[in-house]
Amino acid sequence: MRAGGEAPHQVLGRLRFLLQCSECFRRAQALPAALCYVPREVQYKICKDPSAAAAAAARSLLSVWDSPGPARGGKRAARATIEVRKGGCLRATGEEYCNGAGLWVKLSKEQLEEYTGTHGLAEGWVLAQRFGEGGDKLVPVDSVQRIQCQHQTLGVDYRPAVSWEQVVDLTYSMRLGEMPRLIEQDEAAVQKFRSLPPGWSYERDMELGRFLYDHSEKKLQHADCTKEHINSIEVSSQTEDCVAAHLTDNLTYTFWESSGPPGQHWVRLNMKKGVIVKRLWLMLDGQSSSYVPRRVAVYGGTLSRLEHLRTVLINENSYQNVCVLRDMKIHMPVLEIRFLECRDQGYNVRLQGIKIMSFWEWDLILNTDMFQPARLVRYPLLEGVDADVLYRRAVLIQRFVHLLESVLCYLIPLSEDSIGTFDALRSMKPFLVLSKQSEAVIAHCLQSSESSAPRTLPKLYINRLLAREHRANPALDPSCRNAVFTQLYEGLRSPKNNQPLDYRWPLTYSQWWECDFITEGIIDNGGGFRDSLSDVSEELCPSSGDVPVPLPFFVRTSNQANSSSDTRDMYVPNPSCKDFPKYEWIGQLMGAALRSKEFLILSLPALVWKQLAGEEVSWSKDFATVDSELVKLLEVLERVDREGFEFMFGRELTYTTVLSDQRMVELIPNGSNTAVRYEDRKEFIRLVQKARLEESKEQIAAIRAGLLRVVPQPVLDLLTWQQMEKRICGDSEITVAELQKFTANPTGPHSGLSDP
Repeated sequence: MRAGGEAPHQVLGRLRFLLQCSECFRRAQALPAALCYVPREVQYKICKDPSAAAAAAARSLLSVWDSPGPARGGKRAARATIEVRKGGCLRATGEEYCNGAGLWVKLSKEQLEEYTGTHGLAEGWVLAQRFGEGGDKLVPVDSVQRIQCQHQTLGVDYRPAVSWEQVVDLTYSMRLGEMPRLIEQDEAAVQKFRSLPPGWSYERDMELGRFLYDHSEKKLQHADCTKEHINSIEVSSQTEDCVAAHLTDNLTYTFWESSGPPGQHWVRLNMKKGVIVKRLWLMLDGQSSSYVPRRVAVYGGTLSRLEHLRTVLINENSYQNVCVLRDMKIHMPVLEIRFLECRDQGYNVRLQGIKIMSFWEWDLILNTDMFQPARLVRYPLLEGVDADVLYRRAVLIQRFVHLLESVLCYLIPLSEDSIGTFDALRSMKPFLVLSKQSEAVIAHCLQSSESSAPRTLPKLYINRLLAREHRANPALDPSCRNAVFTQLYEGLRSPKNNQPLDYRWPLTYSQWWECDFITEGIIDNGGGFRDSLSDVSEELCPSSGDVPVPLPFFVRTSNQANSSSDTRDMYVPNPSCKDFPKYEWIGQLMGAALRSKEFLILSLPALVWKQLAGEEVSWSKDFATVDSELVKLLEVLERVDREGFEFMFGRELTYTTVLSDQRMVELIPNGSNTAVRYEDRKEFIRLVQKARLEESKEQIAAIRAGLLRVVPQPVLDLLTWQQMEKRICGDSEITVAELQKFTANPTGPHSGLSDP
């Protein structure tokens, strides 16, 4: 299967290249020159803005700055003006730069000398595309003279490599015959990409990837941007009490109603400069069928040049709110909704309102203004780094992800019987959140591995009164037979439920078993099942730190006793518990939650989630979520001098450590009787780190085995640990803004908004 029609030698070349890039990211080394390629020269043709008054002018005047000019609202003056004749081309370097004003291209000193009035400038920058204001654009092309010259010199079939993707393919793919010629690269621009600031690290690249994801279109979605992004609304006509203002008042009892002959009704949205609409909904008023539009056409552009975008036939049985426009790529100054026909041959249209989801153009395109200090507060590894450095590094990450997407299906086989090569690129897994294809591959893998839902639900009898008594004093019943967890586990293994559950049901299957709560008289229509799942979560990882843990599978981390830690209230698998079948069932429940809309809330630290997701763990960052005091202590021990070591430890420090279950273990044979010497302290630190990082290794392996019985391996390969936690446990932090977004979001599950 080929994702994009790539030839086998091209795929192999890209895989080789990605492996090399992966190593460079991991070691914080300069990335391969092919990824950083910038052509030395590019020809640009001016595309005139058809809405501009001077569109037919015989020449164009371009302002030149000595550095990329001011962002929106800036006042810095240009250094020079150059003239490009109609039909002519502008010769520039391939170096580009994007800020809040738009996309800039660079002219070298040699290129500037072709124009009068630019002498004295070492380099110049021209605005190729202005954000939010329209106007002329510079589009890269090959001039006719250049093409003719190349054909005369090198043959009609000559096609030079001008993009970084072509350079990657030509450099890393094996081929017969002479390799096509590369256009000379801009050495200075390439060096800017390849150079790394002092102290740069793999962790910073991962944090930058997280920043880019958090500021991507998917994460920036607004609930309703109608008032923020629309300048004004015009209508073809209106009645006295049902005016245009009601289209945006968010009231359910008001509406706009047209007044006039059928087929001539419209609503015109005058958008603010720079707005790109991703969704446009009509809020229908279904109380009277003849007022509901049946056929709608949407036009966009400037008022004098409106172009047809989409015609929508609204379902006859639908009285929901309908999406009539989606996924625009460019700014439309005007959007006009024309109502071509109403139901039941109605004359006039009635709408309860209009809603849009939209973005500012500059928020959808990577640019340096994204890296404002205020936006970096939640990303400590990026704070203080120059915005230009972050911008260039982000460009390279985007290029890497683009190439990774092109071969993703070869790295992540869609069949569970296939073996992929993703292990070699596992360290790049955090970048996959930026991939638009990974979500589609995950959905495909989950859907293709579904099993049919059981014909009948297992019926389980649960005594929650006994479970509450056990929860209050677990010491009275070490076997935990009265816990809801155990009652469910034993009930599902009972001969009465002879059909074993595989938990691979379709997403719409919302109840895994039926609960009969003894003495409570509750009929389970789904609520009882969810209550039992909530009880299991609370028994495994109690939400309160003041109650005993009623089950032996997880123990509290050392950070729970440390009030200064921001990773309190976490649990880790109990190193002493060897009941691996139950750990595996926990993994199956986690897999079932991942596949469904249900949640199994488990307060596990990143150290555990990373191992479940197959990601690498680090001592300083990940174990700090378990025992931050031990991490700090070992850092002090590593840096201390001999005198300080003797003063702090003397001969009291032995080759032992205490695990999360409070058991002391020896790190070497007879370790409890062997004192650590100053010169051996680093070996002691290594042994402690190894013992603590692997203390729950067997238990985590059993949970992961259960997960893999329910969730295909490719899904775990593609999900980062944060994504896995969110799918299983839900969102751990819900801000007020997010709560408002959920309750008001027109794309939410209870919004009633739909496609026609």
